[in-house]
Amino acid sequence: MSRFLNVLRSWLVMVSVIAMGNTVQSFSDHSFLSEKLYTGTPEFVNGLQARTFGIWTLLSSIIRCTCAIDIQNKTLYHITLWTFVLALGHFLSEAFIFKTAPLTIGIMAPLIVASFSIVGMLIGFQCVPEPQEEGAARHKKRN
Repeated sequence: MSRFLNVLRSWLVMVSVIAMGNTVQSFSDHSFLSEKLYTGTPEFVNGLQARTFGIWTLLSSIIRCTCAIDIQNKTLYHITLWTFVLALGHFLSEAFIFKTAPLTIGIMAPLIVASFSIVGMLIGFQCVPEPQEEGAARHKKRN
């Protein structure tokens, strides 16, 4: 396994652990979201929205951690990449379309993490080896 993939695995674990913390905060005190993320319209943040955000964050965390464990699984790798694309899209839309999340550090942090993660995963995709069976099957089809 390449050194880059090992660094990427560590990054994914770190991002997963941070997301777990955000999940706990979302379930324990929904004011976390209105004070740190959705500061443009804090009145829109309620317990239900916070728990939904918490479940979404937990699912993303589990997917990312699982990818760190089995980083050579291309399907899982693609799904993990999509978790970052969705997060980036969500926070960009909240900041620029819905205007519920002004560009504070609370929004800039997930935007930066998602952006760097997307770039890292796109670079890392070149390091993920082709599975042996699939590569052999492709070779047979060409002949």
